Amino acid sequence: MNANTEPRVLIVDDEPDLCELLAITLRGMDLASDSAGNLADAKRALAAGTYRLCLCDLRLPDGSGLELIEHIQRTQGQLPVAMITAHGDVGAAVAAMKAGAFDFVNKPVNVHTLRGLIDTALRLSRVRAEPAGLPTLIGDSPAMQALRTTVAKLARSQAPVFIRGESGVGKERVARLIHAQGPRASGPFVPVNCGAIPEHLLESELFGHVKGSFTGATHDREGLFQSAAGGTLFLDEIGAVPPAMQVKLLRALQERAVRPVGARQESPVDVRVLSATHEDLAALLRDGRVRQDFYYRINVIEVTVPPLRERAGDIPALAADLLARIAGGERLTLTPAALAALADYPFPGNVRELENILERAAALCDGTHIDAGDLHLPSGNDAASTPNGNGDDLDAELDGVERAHIAAALEATRYNRTAAAARLGLTLRQLRYRMAKLGLG
Repeated sequence: MNANTEPRVLIVDDEPDLCELLAITLRGMDLASDSAGNLADAKRALAAGTYRLCLCDLRLPDGSGLELIEHIQRTQGQLPVAMITAHGDVGAAVAAMKAGAFDFVNKPVNVHTLRGLIDTALRLSRVRAEPAGLPTLIGDSPAMQALRTTVAKLARSQAPVFIRGESGVGKERVARLIHAQGPRASGPFVPVNCGAIPEHLLESELFGHVKGSFTGATHDREGLFQSAAGGTLFLDEIGAVPPAMQVKLLRALQERAVRPVGARQESPVDVRVLSATHEDLAALLRDGRVRQDFYYRINVIEVTVPPLRERAGDIPALAADLLARIAGGERLTLTPAALAALADYPFPGNVRELENILERAAALCDGTHIDAGDLHLPSGNDAASTPNGNGDDLDAELDGVERAHIAAALEATRYNRTAAAARLGLTLRQLRYRMAKLGLG
């Protein structure tokens, strides 16, 4: 047993050959290790030594590895634990990660996969030692305080996380925070909207393809899984993935390997997958649009992002943060009447709708104070009639009309922005903001 203060790795398994393989792998990474053959010895080692990682078999002579995970969660909550499970025992892996395991590795142990897992665990230790300063979620409501706590816990794990919430609540922001606060923060964060990719291109987009695999494949191309290697892949609108593709995604998640279209062999890939949808995933399962095995694999841990109407007390802080970004260096503030109007509005489009309202108000208001009348909030009926507050088609049409009017005014004044602003009845600041928003440079 280890009684000194040197950080080490604890191996908990009753198979001597596997313990030796793990110890050799660790020595190759310049890491020392201790071994324990049962649950009782493991607890004594944890009490006597200092460890960076624990590798634990699921089945032990005197108990279950899940018991050890629960013990570590109670006594050393920051210590990453990786579960060693029988090949294909997805249920055990899911149970381990729900109990608090950092990750899992299948028997027979693949040394390449094991090295990646250990490296990620060590990066997790370094992340915890670094100072804070990462972006966070805005708001001090009980719901947001709980969400921040959950995000911090999820960042320490490698378990698949399903993020649930209405359109516009900030699901991608939550995914980015899980990535940014975890050991993969230095790697890429690759978001993809599964609903925006045509079904016949989805496999190639996710897994890549080899030259000649189909008409138009003139060269090898890596997919989004490979692009996210070492980091996080965020699959938004996961419910839009067709069942046939869910089978291939499921295999990629279980085997941690992908096969590009037209390739003969799978290639290992080290990536954490987060997913989200605004739809009811359980309802999609009942309707047959989501396979049961796929549902349980991506939904290992579920986190719900609350709608804005359930945390109206956060609106002042959110609005201040959004206005600071919208106005750039200029200081814009909301009057008490404007804040009261926002507090009374139901926000069917959530934070995204609040941002759009403030963008419009910033462009239309005179001076630096935004009053209730500058917000142009929809009436109750208008708000309720917009599903999820999207109105994407109408917004695009209005943007097109506005872009055409501004372009015509600029052309008529030979691109004198001051004159064009006067011609449109806008201040110069308002014109600059609208041009930037519409991409008119």
